[in-house]
Amino acid sequence: MAATALGRLLLAAFTAMIATTAAILIAGFFSITAEATTLTYSVKANERACFYIWADVPFKKLGFYFAVQSGGSFDIDVEVTDPKGVQLLALERERQGDYIFTANNVGEHSFCFSNDMSTFVEKQIDFEILLEKGLGSDRPLPTEADDQPLGLHAEDRTGQTETSINSLDDTVARLSGSLYRADRMQDHFKTRQSRNYDTVISTETRIFWFSIAESVLIIGMAALQVFAVRTFFSEKRRHFPRV
Repeated sequence: MAATALGRLLLAAFTAMIATTAAILIAGFFSITAEATTLTYSVKANERACFYIWADVPFKKLGFYFAVQSGGSFDIDVEVTDPKGVQLLALERERQGDYIFTANNVGEHSFCFSNDMSTFVEKQIDFEILLEKGLGSDRPLPTEADDQPLGLHAEDRTGQTETSINSLDDTVARLSGSLYRADRMQDHFKTRQSRNYDTVISTETRIFWFSIAESVLIIGMAALQVFAVRTFFSEKRRHFPRV
């Protein structure tokens, strides 16, 4: 009896391990069905920088994330247009954003950043453009609705095999959503760290130059006082000459 119970326990543990491994492998497989471009770019003052991605079939999902890492007030103008020139997104003085579009038209979609509001300051931005492709084109990009506890539960369906496949697919979808949100959280923390670092450097620079100005002012005041005292006693000697 003990040997039978131990055997069943080992079999259950082995089955759970296989299911977890399969879920991870399938999640990795589906992750390659979307191509992404992650870049860091410095937008100079009065510059308009555009980046493009090609949608080969209609109704694909486009994911777009950006965050200003340094420069000025950490804001920038953003514009997204489709191949026909229709404006999908227009933002002014935004610090960061995360958006999902549907590519209704085949062709080149443009993602433009404009730094016209700055005269001298350039701004560094991190951005990612994600395009679904291949087998993953019918799977929407992760949303908040996917943020459900992981599990292998499914609605009642005909056939145990179909139930297992669908429940595993649901698990993969939730894993994908969780990984997507974890990646975005890392981007958020990176942005906060970059902005805080930029603020610290800016404050340190201001303190340095303020200290220099204060030192120059103190030296100037000391020199002025010495000059005033010497002038005062020199004038007294002129009014009271020696007899």
